Amino acid sequence: ISMFNSTTLEVAIGLVFCYASVALIVSSINEAIASLFNLRSNTLLEGVKSMLNDPNFDGLALNVYNHSFVSHLGQGNAKSAQDLDNKPSYIDPKHFAVALIDCIQTKTGDVAQLGKDIDAIPDPQLKQLLQGIYARASGIEGVYTELAAWFDAGMNRLSGNYKRKSQLYCFMIALAIAALFNIDTFHLFSTLWLHPAIAAGISAADHPAAISWDTLMALPIGWPDGALSISGTQVAGWLVTASATPSAPLRKQT
Repeated sequence: ISMFNSTTLEVAIGLVFCYASVALIVSSINEAIASLFNLRSNTLLEGVKSMLNDPNFDGLALNVYNHSFVSHLGQGNAKSAQDLDNKPSYIDPKHFAVALIDCIQTKTGDVAQLGKDIDAIPDPQLKQLLQGIYARASGIEGVYTELAAWFDAGMNRLSGNYKRKSQLYCFMIALAIAALFNIDTFHLFSTLWLHPAIAAGISAADHPAAISWDTLMALPIGWPDGALSISGTQVAGWLVTASATPSAPLRKQT
């Protein structure tokens, strides 16, 4: 029984280490892609355009993005999305609320006039929303609070959509890595089960980032010399590897 438990432990250590190492590689690649193509900031921009019903980005959404509370590093004179410098990947809900009111109101601090300015908004859906917020709120601070809550709820939905897409991208990257380095879970499991000493040098307490690439490649992965054929079992093993690779937790960006 003790030998069985020892073998099980060694196999578990080898599998966990392999999956965690692949996850680290996948996370790094995914972050690099997101940074290269500004995926977070572009996703946030599309979300704000949708919430403010400004798909052409030539109205209220553009004015909000030109506000210093939203684009801290921008010049505030953008005429289109292409003119935006340093698009934010996160907007504080309270800052969004202040920026939106500043863009709507014609007389700062005049709550009565703000109601008239809201009534003058041409978009019927957005006007109805803001009229409801204005009617329920007690004073300008109440308007800010309700607007911030509305924006935060919208960003939570946006973050959920972004996370689902990111998980799909991570799976595809993990599958590509599994195929490239032939990380076949079935082969890995059977080899470690028959030769548990292979994983003996990997401590369960080690973090994959601290272990060398040579340590990972010491596991039974990779392509044997002269291997040309690919079996269905191999492909299935790659799919299991990609599915078992945990996605790195996403920090809140939108």
